[in-house]
Amino acid sequence: MDCREFEKTIPEYLNKNLDYETMESFWEHMDHCDSCKEELSIQFLVLEGMKHLENGDSFDLDAEFRNRLEMSRRANKRRGMLMNFGQWVLTFVFFVLGCAFIIIFG
Repeated sequence: MDCREFEKTIPEYLNKNLDYETMESFWEHMDHCDSCKEELSIQFLVLEGMKHLENGDSFDLDAEFRNRLEMSRRANKRRGMLMNFGQWVLTFVFFVLGCAFIIIFG
C-alpha cells in the first residue's frame, strides 16, 4: 500500500470496514510511514472530536486514538488467527476425506 491508497482507506478504517488483508497492508504501511500515521491521527481527531463536541462530552482524544489503534490491531490479529484455524480445519477435512477414499476404493 502506498500513501495515496492509505489516505483513501482511512475513512473505511475509521468506520471499521476493512477486511483482514487490507487491514494488514494498512498497518504495515502505517508502521513505516510517519506522515500517513499523522494523517490518520488528524482525521481521527476531527471525526471523534466533532462527535464529542456535539454530545457535550469531555474527552481525551489522544488516549482514544491510541486505544482505537490497539483495539484494531488485536481484532485483526484475532481475525487472522481464525482464518488460519479455518484453513487448518479445511486441510484436515480434505486429508480425512482423502484417507477415507483410499481406504474405501484403495
